[in-house]
Amino acid sequence: MNLIERAKAILLQPKETWVAIESEATDAATLFTRYAMVLAAIPAVCGFIGMSLIGFGGFGVTIRVPLVAGLVNMVVSYVLSLVGIFVLGLIIDALAPTFGGQKNPIQALKVAVYASTAALLGGVFSLLPALAVLGLVAALYSIYLLYTGLPVLMKNLPEKSGVYTAVVIVAAIVVGVIIGAVSSIFMPRSGSLMGGTAGPAITMNTPGGTVSIDTTGLEAAGKKMEEAARKMEAAQKSQDPAAIAAARGQAAAAAASVLGGAVGAGQAIAAQSLKAALPEKLAGLPRTGFDVQDGAALGLPTSQASAQYGSDGKQVRLEIVDIGGLGQMAAMSMGMAQGEKEDQTSAEKTWQEGGRTLHTRYEKDGSHAEFKTILKNGLVVSIEGDKASIKELQGYMSQVDLSGLEGLQRKGKS
Repeated sequence: MNLIERAKAILLQPKETWVAIESEATDAATLFTRYAMVLAAIPAVCGFIGMSLIGFGGFGVTIRVPLVAGLVNMVVSYVLSLVGIFVLGLIIDALAPTFGGQKNPIQALKVAVYASTAALLGGVFSLLPALAVLGLVAALYSIYLLYTGLPVLMKNLPEKSGVYTAVVIVAAIVVGVIIGAVSSIFMPRSGSLMGGTAGPAITMNTPGGTVSIDTTGLEAAGKKMEEAARKMEAAQKSQDPAAIAAARGQAAAAAASVLGGAVGAGQAIAAQSLKAALPEKLAGLPRTGFDVQDGAALGLPTSQASAQYGSDGKQVRLEIVDIGGLGQMAAMSMGMAQGEKEDQTSAEKTWQEGGRTLHTRYEKDGSHAEFKTILKNGLVVSIEGDKASIKELQGYMSQVDLSGLEGLQRKGKS
């Protein structure tokens, strides 16, 4: 099964594709590692970029979620989206006889996984708050995919497909509300689905090359999740607070390894290498300070280097951030979202140029402006300043060796 071709087919020719899916021999591990776990990374990563790297807001105020908090949210949303898909499959299977259908766990899971395609791909719109409504449209199309898939795979009476779909959606919403509080109940089941036999690597084109997703890494990550789930279950039975806390920590680390395995995170570029790209001066503005950090938030590699420049009341900040192999997923995702937004106080724009993604935002009163670019290898370079224009920031950016930064290599998979 080719992931990209299958995603295209289910979106553009759902009725014909469901017929083909119905006769395919597969298992839960294959459905998750070769399809769901890959697509689920899109809304998780794009949400992180939108909240922590680009920011959101209005009326002249931009809010960004701190990097570590953003990574925590990314991992949690990623894992819970997979749990949600699994639970959706259980709901579909359990309700099948009520609507004249046949119970079949693997067919029900097929419906849950493939019907989620539109909603997961729509997660790319979380990059920009102005495009969030398009993500809702994508999610609504997933309801149509569910409607067309149920009678083919679950063999329910065609005239009952509408009611069957509605009941499944209502049940899924209820589960979605409570799943965060009771995720440990479902973790043993979802964890066991993430293992299985490893298959060949999946390769996807990006603006700057390819992203290779090694399913061998997913198998190892899935086993960690399964082991963490068993330990959490044992800790809960023991009612030992220390054991429960330790088990939760291990589960969080295992969840991070699942996400890292899904996109082949590898290692981040050394922060000192990023620091070397910080000029001593920007258009005559001297460097007044810098901050360099290497870290691995939640087991996901990160590094960053930033510097402040200023004189005569003008202050500019240059920052270079690497989030490991996730950055290449970011580059691919950002390449899919381009647009512009303007109101009475501010304006922003996202576009592609030379294989890079560029984003600008400025206040019309001249109080603040920012200019970001995601390079071909996923590095994020941003410049922002008070009392500075976009043209000035673009001039500052031209003094940063972006080609040299794109030439930096990560160790490990990417």
